[in-house]
Amino acid sequence: MRKSYGMAEARRLPRLGRSRAVLTAATILAAAAAFVVVIGAPGVPGAPADGDTRAGQLAGGYVQTRWGRLSPSDRSLLTKVREAGLWEMPAGQQAQQRAAAPRVKEIAAMIAEQHLRLDEDTRAVAERLDVILPNEPNGSQKAWLAEMSEQFGAEYDRTFVRRLREAHGQVFALIAQIRSKTENSEIRAFAERAMRYVNTHMTLLESTGLVPKSALF
Repeated sequence: MRKSYGMAEARRLPRLGRSRAVLTAATILAAAAAFVVVIGAPGVPGAPADGDTRAGQLAGGYVQTRWGRLSPSDRSLLTKVREAGLWEMPAGQQAQQRAAAPRVKEIAAMIAEQHLRLDEDTRAVAERLDVILPNEPNGSQKAWLAEMSEQFGAEYDRTFVRRLREAHGQVFALIAQIRSKTENSEIRAFAERAMRYVNTHMTLLESTGLVPKSALF
């Protein structure tokens, strides 16, 4: 039976005071680091945008691993999920300061915390598969952060929700496509975990009532 990963799941997140404080502090540190990367000096080289691997290459860019063949698309999934966290963690922290609606601030905090967990998972899987990840958001994501940095209040709420919902719709489709085709069991399991996070985030964003039709994918 298919499970639902909407508001009910979001409310079941751990509410342990001490561990939540540690997690929140870690989220703030991760978000701050991402902001430094975004506004850092131009021209600093980062990791390859489409990921890389130091293992032996097979024909077509495939790599043989103990979990099955790893494709270029599999590596791209890790890259895209990593990039998503690198801009959505600082965006979630920023929204808690600039948003007008309490609901937007609430879901921004939840999304930032959950992206911290997903980012840890992404880096762990990439390490096992010997894949190099990017250390900064892509150009579009940097532009979205810059756009939101110029706004406050209700205008900020609309932009925050629209940009994040559009981005989640795109990455959800990518995850589903790779999940259906991958030959690598590590990537398959990771895709299923990532899809649950993304589905929850889309539900949270839609609960604000601010998602326009243009943001639905």
